Amino acid sequence: MTTFPGSPPLLKAGLVLVDPASGAVRRVIALQYTPDTLTRTLQPQGVGGTSQNRSEALRLKGPPIETIKLDAEIDATDQLELGSGAAVEVGIADQLAALETIVYPAADALVANDALQAAGTLEIAPMESPLVLFVWGRNRVVPVRITDFSITEEAFDTALNPIRAKVSLGLRVLSVDDLGFDHRGGNVFLVYQRAKERLAGGVPARPLGAPGLGALP
Repeated sequence: MTTFPGSPPLLKAGLVLVDPASGAVRRVIALQYTPDTLTRTLQPQGVGGTSQNRSEALRLKGPPIETIKLDAEIDATDQLELGSGAAVEVGIADQLAALETIVYPAADALVANDALQAAGTLEIAPMESPLVLFVWGRNRVVPVRITDFSITEEAFDTALNPIRAKVSLGLRVLSVDDLGFDHRGGNVFLVYQRAKERLAGGVPARPLGAPGLGALP
């Protein structure tokens, strides 16, 4: 792919896996092509649900539940034309595996828990996964949990390695309600929310006449 001289660098969306205790970066997964569309849904968290308590009508008990959906394409065509790199051996199987293993507990952890169970351990804590950060530009970094994940493999090499695929991801943003204020991911969420507030504060004030009102009812 060629670029024009002086063109700005193209940022790639992606996922960053972080150790929740130490904060060390375990893996960075940059999407090969930035998706054309990003769908975000916000479900407000009001108080009382269908309660008729009028004192609670305007209250919010926490940040909205935000979900993100995107489709990403992965293609080994360019690498195969060069005849070098992992694409020649495995196509894009390694890139798919990097995404898939996010939602797998580590095999060693599975074996260790099985050994504990065989030894009669009464309580076995569920295995903790890395903290996943969804990155869409420098100013939008947010902790997420993958809730939906589908892969459509569209082309294969002669060894049946996938060489082109579409990955559909459903993500749920993890807020301080999910992680707490002392968790590393909770701090990342607060940075994310404060960035929204700064953006909102930069919108120029408009008079009541803008939406066609002379005065409030």
